[in-house]
Amino acid sequence: MASVQHPTASWEAMDGGVFYRKQEVYTMQWKMKSLSDYIVAGARYGGPVAIMRDPHKIVAFGTNQFSKPTVQIFSSSGELLQTVPWDQGTIISLGWTYDEQLVIINDEGMYRLYTLQGDYQQFSLGPEVSEVGVIDAKIYEQGLVALTSNVTLYEVKGWTGSKPLTLAHPGFTEPPPCWSLIEPDQTVSRHVEILIPNEATIYTVDSLESVDQRLSRGPFSRLAVSPNGKWLALLTATGLLWVVSSDFQISLAEYDTTAEGLGAALQLIWCGNDAVVLVFDGLVVVVGPHGQTLRYHYASCPYAIGEMDGVRVIDSHQCDFIQVVPSSANLVFRPGSTDPAAILFDAYDHFERKSPKANENISSIRPELAKAVDTLIETAGQEIEPYWQRRLLHAAQFGRAFLDLYDPTDFVNMGQTLKVLNAVRFYEIGIPITYSEYMFTAPEHLISRLTARNMHLLALRIAGFLRISPDPVLKDWAVAKIKRSKASATGAAAEEDDKATCELIVGKFKEAGDAGRGVSFADIAKKAWENGRTRLATMLLDHEPRAADQVPLLLMMKEENLALTKAVDSGDTDLVYHVLLHLQKQLSLGDFFRLLEDGGPRLAQATNLLQVYAREQNRELLRDYYFQDDRRVDSACLALDDAARAETNEERLEAVSKSAKFFSEDKDRG
Repeated sequence: MASVQHPTASWEAMDGGVFYRKQEVYTMQWKMKSLSDYIVAGARYGGPVAIMRDPHKIVAFGTNQFSKPTVQIFSSSGELLQTVPWDQGTIISLGWTYDEQLVIINDEGMYRLYTLQGDYQQFSLGPEVSEVGVIDAKIYEQGLVALTSNVTLYEVKGWTGSKPLTLAHPGFTEPPPCWSLIEPDQTVSRHVEILIPNEATIYTVDSLESVDQRLSRGPFSRLAVSPNGKWLALLTATGLLWVVSSDFQISLAEYDTTAEGLGAALQLIWCGNDAVVLVFDGLVVVVGPHGQTLRYHYASCPYAIGEMDGVRVIDSHQCDFIQVVPSSANLVFRPGSTDPAAILFDAYDHFERKSPKANENISSIRPELAKAVDTLIETAGQEIEPYWQRRLLHAAQFGRAFLDLYDPTDFVNMGQTLKVLNAVRFYEIGIPITYSEYMFTAPEHLISRLTARNMHLLALRIAGFLRISPDPVLKDWAVAKIKRSKASATGAAAEEDDKATCELIVGKFKEAGDAGRGVSFADIAKKAWENGRTRLATMLLDHEPRAADQVPLLLMMKEENLALTKAVDSGDTDLVYHVLLHLQKQLSLGDFFRLLEDGGPRLAQATNLLQVYAREQNRELLRDYYFQDDRRVDSACLALDDAARAETNEERLEAVSKSAKFFSEDKDRG
């Protein structure tokens, strides 16, 4: 493995002994010449990248392959995932939700949420917003804030199409040159806070008030909020970068971009919570906590995507990850380090070369050996290159052999986690999620991201490997299979297609064994029905063991006879009553009684239950049923029962007279 670079080969030092590293994650698969002509929006946690041509940029004739506005979605490795055509007006902003749905909002306040398969939901901010027009919007993982032409802010919480909330008016009428927001989970109030500059100061706006922070260092051309919401990076119109706390009480650093002739910054973004990144055409500048800088040059215009522990930088040729070197990696790999973890790693190297110095190193750190093992395990999670992951874990395993009592849980969990991370980081998958992000978002979220990409096999294997329920994966696979399979136009062929699809889905769940028993066929059948596959939905419902899940969907599908039959077969009287009362409301009286009559002996229980219910709750219904069924004796007996319950003599005589008439008709008929 001589070709594998040492981890420190990518390190660069800032003043104060802090190291940063730039690691190349992918060579991009796309054929993009430069990102300077495009509007780009990247999802966090190694997520996809949405790209659309900037309508304000002049493009040479013949270089744009789309005649209409189009948004392309790529993985972090540059593989095209989806192409979204757009014909709904001018796009104002692009962004991503936590579940990797692309949000596109236009100038009329209409916004759509696109899945990676191209399906979408459409919502609107309302007619009031549509009249004045949206000029900008900030989209974050749990909602969005739109800025209208009259400098009014509207907040949308969640992605269910809820009514927008009007925030406090900032108090001025000219649109700001830039603005940003602090997400609700990062504020003390747990509500979104807007930072909007005006002239030399900045206003903090929420749902209740607009507060002037009374600054004098503006005007500001760009501003960015750190991932933890505690720090702000402000770039003035004169090119001065100012890093300050979010309450504007602590000034952390300053950096003059004009002193080095860097020009206007294209982006201002945070590298974790440790540094600020300025993006220029062909250059990325990392500004440290005390104004120190590092420069990284690129062949074309780069684009930076902020992550919780670093920054992802993409250009036309590569995808890099820049971050401060983690403390554990610093302890192990820093040249001249005397930390026990570094000594243990060196001891393993000597052990491989069969050098006696390995034992000397172990003896020198024996009191701190357990801590050294933990540090090596932690460092393995922070490395992207599998070669160094293995060496670090082997060194930890070597040190663990000298410990009498050591819990191997962390070691085993790290080994499993790295297998998963390496699988999804592979360029064909293109999710370069870091260990810190993986632990923050949880394995279930990563599995749902894979199913959203139709990578069900990998998602299923990861779920099995981590002993996580595969039910969501199997359900999503079945729904995707239904959407992709097209029913034939002719009746016989369509029935065969539905039967084959049903058998394929059921067979796959049987192959999964116990893992697939938690999947509800009713949920899948509902999706089939929503896609116009009623026959397939009915076939799938036959495999649903829970009648309580079968029957409501059958009623929704207008399969009344089958719903009543399933309810009777279940033996659940409450379920039978539920169906009977539903059918009584939905059907005419004649159709309702005819359905019971056509059911014959199989629906006899339902008929008996209807009579019991009607005798106590709806005697008029029981009279109609006896009359329709031509049951004169039963009608006569019911009339006598009415006579017994009557309160006046006139009512009793009338009921007895009806009873006698029914008996007489039955005698004449006999």
